Amino acid sequence: MAKINILDLSKEELSELIRPSFRAKQIYQWIYQKYVTSFDAMKNLPSELKKTLEESYILNPLKIIRLEQSADGSKKYLFALLDGNTVESVLLPMKKEQVDEDGKLVHHTKYTICISSQVGCKIGCAFCLTGKDGFKRNLTAGEITSQVLMIKRDNNIAENRRVNIVYMGMGEPLDNLENVSKAVKIFSDIDGLSISTRRQTISTSGLSSQIEKLGNMDLGILLAISLHAVDDVLRQKLMPINKAYNIESIINAVKAFPIDTRKRVMFEYLVMKGINDDQQSAKKLVKLLHGIKSKVNLIYFNPHHGSEFQRPNEKDVVAFQQYLVDHGVLCTIRQSKGLDISAACGQLKDKEQLNGKC
Repeated sequence: MAKINILDLSKEELSELIRPSFRAKQIYQWIYQKYVTSFDAMKNLPSELKKTLEESYILNPLKIIRLEQSADGSKKYLFALLDGNTVESVLLPMKKEQVDEDGKLVHHTKYTICISSQVGCKIGCAFCLTGKDGFKRNLTAGEITSQVLMIKRDNNIAENRRVNIVYMGMGEPLDNLENVSKAVKIFSDIDGLSISTRRQTISTSGLSSQIEKLGNMDLGILLAISLHAVDDVLRQKLMPINKAYNIESIINAVKAFPIDTRKRVMFEYLVMKGINDDQQSAKKLVKLLHGIKSKVNLIYFNPHHGSEFQRPNEKDVVAFQQYLVDHGVLCTIRQSKGLDISAACGQLKDKEQLNGKC
């Protein structure tokens, strides 16, 4: 009988399989808080139970096969799955550790981890490398959570140091809603990584019907929409999924989505030179978001091998932002990270393939 990936199981599911059931809590703490890599290292478990776990379960479903580190501290991971497929994740230091003049710690380094939800992608965005090789399969909940676990372990990020998680790596999270929603719950388990759902953001290309399903789950997560265009003609060229889920359907789904009153819906806008960086697009975006408690995140296009798109001029991006701000739309420009490494989704995998290593 094939072994079960133990990270696929919620604590409640594990407690149904392991007796006595309190052992599930102990196992969870060993995995997610003490970062053990073997069942034998779970010192407070009976020898017989550790033997059973070894015979029945997999503890390490991912393996780091490539790592690139940027001068700005960003790290890009390429993970191999047990079936030989690969996925990417990124560790982004958002705020450096700070100490006062007496050497006392003011705050720890703050991190965001961008994780994948699928091997490949069905969406086929014109600017993205991930979908170039097509869709392979969904990741399981355990393969999703393992990305964060391994990155925290690899960087010695203490178990009580919370990180922000963004589901915006390879794949469309809402196309794998069952496993993604389960991962959200596993992440937030107090005996596990204890990462609040308010620290988790699901980024979607705009599957309107799935946004509605996610909203009905009321998980307490944040929502980000990969918009990238302000009219259906351009968006359909950039994102073929727009034919099935046009901008109007996305906006209607967003308006119905339950959001904490202290939070906003994020609209991701990838700025590409001569494509969507003009003032007319900024004007249309203001009109489109009227009545939505939103925040726009402008992202410089990160050039990659074989791309037809170019990085925009800084002055055009700043002018775009200023127009939005002047008209009451909260807007930030995401500072580009990892430009000296393969930071864009699919780049590290593509580099491995070009080198003939996978």
